Amino acid sequence: MRGAKVPRAKPRTWRGAALAGELPVARVLVDKGVLHLDRYFDYAVPEELDAEAQPGVRVRVRFGAGRGRVREGRREGGGLIGGFIVERRAESDYSGPLAALAQVVSPEPVLSEELLGLARAVADRYAGSLADVLQLAVPPRSARAERRASPDPLPPPPAPEPGSWTRYEQGAAFLGSLAAGAAPRAVWNALPGPLWSEELARAVAATLASGRGALVVVPDGRAAARVDAALTALLGEGRHVLLTADAGPEKRYGQWLAVRRGSVRAVVGTRAAMFAPVRDLGLVAVWDDGDGSHSEQHAPQPHARDVLLLRATLDKCAFLLGGWSCTVEGAQLVESGWARPLVAGREQVRGAAPSSARSGTTISRATRPPAPPGCPRWPGRRSGRGCGTVRCWCRCPAGAMCRAWPVRSAGRPPGAGTARARWRPRTPVRCGAAGAGARRGPGTARSAGASGCGPRSWGRGGPPRNWGGPSPPYRCAPRGVSTCWTRCRARPRWW
Repeated sequence: MRGAKVPRAKPRTWRGAALAGELPVARVLVDKGVLHLDRYFDYAVPEELDAEAQPGVRVRVRFGAGRGRVREGRREGGGLIGGFIVERRAESDYSGPLAALAQVVSPEPVLSEELLGLARAVADRYAGSLADVLQLAVPPRSARAERRASPDPLPPPPAPEPGSWTRYEQGAAFLGSLAAGAAPRAVWNALPGPLWSEELARAVAATLASGRGALVVVPDGRAAARVDAALTALLGEGRHVLLTADAGPEKRYGQWLAVRRGSVRAVVGTRAAMFAPVRDLGLVAVWDDGDGSHSEQHAPQPHARDVLLLRATLDKCAFLLGGWSCTVEGAQLVESGWARPLVAGREQVRGAAPSSARSGTTISRATRPPAPPGCPRWPGRRSGRGCGTVRCWCRCPAGAMCRAWPVRSAGRPPGAGTARARWRPRTPVRCGAAGAGARRGPGTARSAGASGCGPRSWGRGGPPRNWGGPSPPYRCAPRGVSTCWTRCRARPRWW
């Protein structure tokens, strides 16, 4: 009938190329970090790209005005943009003709279903876009690293001995649970000392012994190097990789590919390693979660602790939150019952903690080190009072050791301006006969003609506010030296 509209059939070719026979539609996540474009777009799969256009690979598509679709046989604007194929489908929800994939950048599937689900959960938690999270999760491509083959995976190592984990009340049980394939969750208060890296390495080794993977995130490269050295000493080479910013793009991408291909099951790294695609993940651990380096500076600014918590929930794996002290978030995990505390007994804490002397303790002449050659001053220990006074042992002109108490200049409140404060002696010592060593308290005036040593009056206001111990002993100079007045000019060292 003349004038009637005949429905036009959907074209099967695009620029003379036939479409794929099975699953001709590819759902693509375009690399656009705009919230209103945070969704998937359908594209047609040409026949020549059917074998390479698999879920997880990088592609380039037309995107722009008209969202890359074709109308009336003409392309409506749009430039080439990168993206990832999420899935292949038999048909599309869009009723019109679809634009075809322009190019498959690499046949390497870098976006797995687990990584996509984790990125979606992080984006929902931090109110960001999925494309922004994937920019943090998937490193930039290196063609040379992709062409290089990854090594064959090594068999699981034997279960390690508890070692220093026996210092903690439930340490050996936690390690045995990891080796048995369970998923314990603990908040770990580490004892002082250098054994924390070895203990992390033993936890990773116990997880590898069960045939699963492990991921450890530390705040900086120095801590990562310590855990790397401990793992190498315990397991040897080839069982773990180190993902830090110090490695170049090619080396880091090659190590990332080795983890994704399953050649390596253990990963140690800094903040960006929290998205490492470890296969069959059995343990996620974060050290010193209170450090500011664990927070990503780019949008949507995820925290490594929260990302590993999501991974532990999604993958149903073990979780270990360790540090010198427990943060508020760690205490909340314990209070809610989601994790158990992993602490040491009081005797172990007392034995591992550094000992401290009582405030006001006098350093004897026999135990204190001698003054350095050419330096008339030797800084002593800090008194421990609120204003931060430092006791200085100064050498008088006659060679005798006199004790001067430098105090803060007038007008400065306690605890303010410590590094720039001016220091001056408060107690001049008047020396008399040699060998007469009398001890006199603060404010004691020396009577005329008396022999021995003693401080002058403290002046207006009495003794210093930080005076907390007995009257200090003064040693006399030889006869003929009327006064022993020393001036502390060097800045005190704080430790």
